[in-house]
Formats: sequence, structure tokens, C-alpha cells
Amino acid sequence: MASKRLQTVFFGSGPVALESLRLLAKNFDLEAIVTKPSTQAVMQSAFPDVPVFTVSRRAELDALCAEQKFKSTFGIVIDFGVIIDNAALASFPLGIINSHFSLLPEWRGVDPITFAILSGQKRTGVSLMAVVRAWDEGPILAQAPYDIGPDTTTPELTRDLIQLSDTMLANIVPLYVSGDLMPQDQLMATIGPKEPTYSRKLTKEDGRLDWTKPAKVLEREIRAYVEWPHSYTTLAGKDVIITKAAVTHMNGVPGSTAATKKQLFVCCGKDALEIQRLKPAGKPEMTAQAFLAGYGKLL
Repeated sequence: MASKRLQTVFFGSGPVALESLRLLAKNFDLEAIVTKPSTQAVMQSAFPDVPVFTVSRRAELDALCAEQKFKSTFGIVIDFGVIIDNAALASFPLGIINSHFSLLPEWRGVDPITFAILSGQKRTGVSLMAVVRAWDEGPILAQAPYDIGPDTTTPELTRDLIQLSDTMLANIVPLYVSGDLMPQDQLMATIGPKEPTYSRKLTKEDGRLDWTKPAKVLEREIRAYVEWPHSYTTLAGKDVIITKAAVTHMNGVPGSTAATKKQLFVCCGKDALEIQRLKPAGKPEMTAQAFLAGYGKLL
């Protein structure tokens, strides 16, 4: 006989939340979805048979939980963006489970995936954590590692961690609900670094390429920022977004360029970047060779 599906309330707002919820719904019954007003329409469209509630602030979330008196014994939160306070946590006998895309306490905060790539680390993962009021400091239910490839971009890593997260939720949450698994203190349970690190919200300015940095750092930025805020600069008098590059051993004044008919290089603080793909303002993405054909004489 198939086991009874567990019921939960889902808290989430961003694109990671939506894709995670599509997968989650295959294994859990959704009592309700709590999201931000900006994503209410897309959530309702994707799940027309599930009640969707919106909150913008912690106080609104507390009031919603007090008013609705959800029947679920636990909630699940992914990519929410609203602080969950003790009042909301107390509405669920088993609390709220957060699927966080890092090996906590590594990269606590709002953007752990991007910062994993920026840091150049070779491994990250997913942590299932019991939410507490302190930011990403709750006890761990389970962790699973994931190897980061040398060419991995933020969208690629995000996609794979969503899948890993879903597998973990399907397998681990029933054990927690049944009492067969108890959360452990984060600093004792982690399979990653024990020293906390913190990510932050990115700004448009983060995407400006600083050619005085080492090429290996800029190459990681390009992979990390390929979706947003993009890695942008000016080449041949044209504003461009760099979408793919590789480190090459070449020295020169940072920001200076060198080119053949097919290859474009920009010198950095250490080594250089071979620009492989880029998008000039108002133009589609193109190869370096195509860019040089149109703008090479202006370099």
C-alpha cells in the first residue's frame, strides 16, 4: 500500500521557489501557498486549485498564520524573501523546514548559489534546516553535497540544486515527521566548512568588470553573473556584456586588448581573458569572431 502523502504549506516567491514547488507538488499535498504580491499571479496560474496568500513583511506573515490556522503540521520554505518570526513558526507543531542551497553554515543569506561560484569552491550542496528566527542558523535535518564543475554557471548550478533539493525533501521530510530523524546543531552536523560565511544581495554595480582583478576571478564572475547582473564593460567603444570567457596566460596593462581574426583577449591584473562570447548593446549574443568582424578595427 502506498504511504499517505504529507500535507504542507509552502512559502516561496522567486523563480527558484516556483520550480521547486512544481516538483514538490508531485510528492506532497499543498494546503496553501504563501508568496509575495509580485508573484501571486504566477503562483495562482501554476496552481489554480491551491489557495494562494500574499505577505510582504514579517508582521503580515504572523497575522496570516494566526488568522488562517493552517492544519498542516509543518511548512516548507524555499526562496521566500520574508523573515519568518517565532509567531509564524509556532503555527506549525513541527515548525518550518527550509531547503537552503549550500552546505550550511557556508553561505548563509540570500544568494548562496552565486557566491559558491564566485568563491571558486569545488563543492556545494543542499541543507534541510529547521527554521529559527536567526538568519539561516537553524539545526540541520540533512545535507547532500554537489560537485561544481569548472565551467558551471549560476543557472546550471541552480537547476541541479533544485533537483537535489526535491529528492532530499521527498526522502527526509517523512522521516522527520515520523520522529525517526531529529535535527542536529548546525555546527556539529555540517559536512561542509564549520566557519560561517555570508552571501548578500547583488547589485547592478557588481557586474562591472574590473580589469585590475586577476583573470581567474573575472572568469568566475562571468559564470556567476551570466543571468544577472551580467558582466559588462566597453570594448571597441561599444557597451558589451561578456557571457563566456577563458583564462589565458598573457600579460599587459589591465584593460588593454589584443586580437587575431578569430580571438579577442583582454589583459587583467594577472593573466588575461579570452573573450569567447559577448552581447553588444542592442545586438544578439555572438562569438568573439563575429564581434571582431564588425568592430575589430575599432580596438
